[in-house]
Amino acid sequence: MNYLRHIFVLLFVFVSVSALWSQHANVIWNTPSRNSSESMPCGGGDIGMNIWVEEGDILFYLSRSGTFDENNCQLKQGRFRIRLFPSPFKDAKDFRQELKLKDGYVEVSAGGTQIQLWADVYHPVVHVEITNAQPLRTEVSYENWRYKERMIRKGEGQQCSYKWAPPKGAVTTADFVSLSSKRKLPGMTKKENLLLFYHRNPEQTVFDIVVAQQGMENVKSQMMNPLKHLTFGGYLFGDNLEYTGTTDNIYAGTDYRAWNFRSSKVSRKEQFCIVLHTEQTATVEQWEQDLQINLQRIAPQGKISSKIVSQDKKQTRLWWNAFWQRSFIEPIGDTENKNDSDIKEITRNYTLFRYMLGCNAYGSVPTKFNGGLFTFDPCHIDEKQAFTPDYRKWGGGTMTAQNQRLVYWPMLKSGDFDMMPSQFNFYNRMLKNAELRSHVYWQHEGACFCEQIENFGLPNPAEYGFKRPAWFDKGLEYNAWLEYEWDTILEFCQMILETKNYAGADITPYLPLIESSLTFFDEHYRLLASRRGRKALDGDGHLILFPGSACETYKMTNNASSTIAALRTVLETYIKVCNNEKWQKMLETIPPVPLRYIEVKDSLNLQTSTMTPAWKQTISPAKSWERINNIETPQLYPVFPWRIYGVGK
Repeated sequence: MNYLRHIFVLLFVFVSVSALWSQHANVIWNTPSRNSSESMPCGGGDIGMNIWVEEGDILFYLSRSGTFDENNCQLKQGRFRIRLFPSPFKDAKDFRQELKLKDGYVEVSAGGTQIQLWADVYHPVVHVEITNAQPLRTEVSYENWRYKERMIRKGEGQQCSYKWAPPKGAVTTADFVSLSSKRKLPGMTKKENLLLFYHRNPEQTVFDIVVAQQGMENVKSQMMNPLKHLTFGGYLFGDNLEYTGTTDNIYAGTDYRAWNFRSSKVSRKEQFCIVLHTEQTATVEQWEQDLQINLQRIAPQGKISSKIVSQDKKQTRLWWNAFWQRSFIEPIGDTENKNDSDIKEITRNYTLFRYMLGCNAYGSVPTKFNGGLFTFDPCHIDEKQAFTPDYRKWGGGTMTAQNQRLVYWPMLKSGDFDMMPSQFNFYNRMLKNAELRSHVYWQHEGACFCEQIENFGLPNPAEYGFKRPAWFDKGLEYNAWLEYEWDTILEFCQMILETKNYAGADITPYLPLIESSLTFFDEHYRLLASRRGRKALDGDGHLILFPGSACETYKMTNNASSTIAALRTVLETYIKVCNNEKWQKMLETIPPVPLRYIEVKDSLNLQTSTMTPAWKQTISPAKSWERINNIETPQLYPVFPWRIYGVGK
C-alpha cells in the first residue's frame, strides 16, 4: 500500500493541471546566519545573489553570467552590506528570512522592518526595498576585494584557465571604483549618490597565451575572442543616498575596501538599485554609455521612477509564477511517516535546484555545474583555501562537458526549453574556432570540440599540457584522462534536436553546429584509417573509431560504445529533420554497438549457494581498449542518454 501511495505522488506531478503552486518549498529561517556559507540564493534573468544576515547587517554577494576576467576567472560584481540604525535584526526575537519562490524574491523582516531583495528578470537590475515601522537611517556599502591588483596564489589558479599552472607573476588586475562617473548623467543634480564600478580586461589575456601554446597563431585573426576588452560592472544608485567615504577591513580572511553611503535623513521607506552591464567595447566610455541607458530607463529624471519599478516588479513576478506552473512537484501524504518525509525533502531539493537554474534562465553563458551564480567564501568549505570570494574549483570560463550536460538534460522534461539556448549558444559561438582546429592540425573539415574546453573553443591549457613533447600531435591533449575524448559535443547536438521534438523550437541557427560536429568524426577517422592502411573503412564498410575514448575511463579504444551510440542517435534524429543523402550514407558507416558476454550467477535462483553461473550478453565499453584510467561506466551510455537500450527495448 505504501508503494502505491508513492506511485500516486508521482502521478500527481504530471496529471494535475489545475493545481496552483503552493509555498511548501519556501525556505524560512528564524535566526540570522553565521557567515556566507549560510546564505540564501536569490536572482533572476542572469543575476544571482547570496543573501544572509550577520551581526545585524544584511549582506549579499552579487554575480552575473559571463563576467570573465583576463585569466578566465568568473568574477563576482562585489559584496553589498546594508545596515540600519538602530538595527532591527541584531538580537531580534521575531527575525525572519524567507525565500518566496512563487514570486522569486527574498524578504528579511524583524522589529517592524521589512526588506525585499529581487532581480529584474528582463533587465540587469537588482532592487532593494526597505520599509520601516519607525523612521530609521540606512547605510549601504559596496565592498570590493579587487580594489588593488591581486597576485594569483598557490592553489588559487583553479579558479581560472591556468588551474595548477599559472605563469609566474600572474595577477587579477584591479577594478575601477569611483564616486564620479566618466559620463555626465542627465537629470542628476548630485554625484554623491552614484557609484561606478567595473572590471575591464586588457587587450592581452589568457586567450593569447593559449593560442600560442596550441599552435594556432596563423589563424588567430580569424578566431572568436570573448575576453579582449570585456568590461563588466555597474552603478550603485539611490535617491536619498549620500557618500561618507571609504573604509578598509577584512572579511573571511580577505582584505577589502568599502565605499560607504548613508541615507540623507531617517525614513520609513528607502530604496536603491544596482544597475549592471557586460559588454566588449573598444573604450570604457562606450561601455558606460550603454550602462547609462540601463540606469536612465528606471531613473529617467535622475530619480528612481516608482511607476517603472512597480511595472518591472509585476512583470518579474509574473515570469516566476509562470515558471513554477510549467513544472512542479507537490508532495502528498503524512509527513510524519519517514518515507513521506523523504518525498517532501526530494521535492524541496528539486524545487530549489530548479529555482537556482531559473536565476540564470537567460544568461550569456550556461549555468556552470560547479556552483552556478552562487559560490561563496571558500574558507568555509576548506580552511586551507583562504582565497577570495571569486574562487571556485574547475574554473570559470572552462567547461567540463561531462558534468555540464547533466545540468541541461533535465530541462527537456521540466519544460524549461527557453533556458537551454545559453548552453547551445556557448558551443555555437565557438564553432569557427573548433573548425579552425581541424584545419590547422589535420587539414580536414568538421569541428573538434574537446572535453575540458575554454569558452573560446580551445582545450584548457593546463589539461592540454604546458610540458609536452615537441613531436606530440598538436591537436591532442597531452593528458591521460582527456586524450581522444571528443564525443561529448554530440550530447548537446541531441539536446538541440530534442528541443524541436519537445517544443517545436526553431533550431535552424544550430544546424551548422550539428553538421560540423558529425563531419569531424566522419573525416577524422577516415583520415586516421587511411594513414594506417589503404582503406578508410573496415571490411563491413564501417568507420574505425580508433583511437578513441569511452569517457575518461577506457582509453585508446576501438569503437567505444558511447561514441557509436552518440553518432547513431544524433544521425537518426537529424535525418528526420533534414533528410539528406549525405547523412544517411554516414549513418550506414556507423558500426553496431559492441556487445560482450560476461559470466554471472543466475539471479532468478534464490538459493545463492546453488546459483549456477551463466553467460549474459551485455554492452561492452568498446570493441577493445588499451587501458582503464578512471571509474566511469560508459557502457551504459547507450541506455542514457542515448536510449538505444532500456526497459521494454
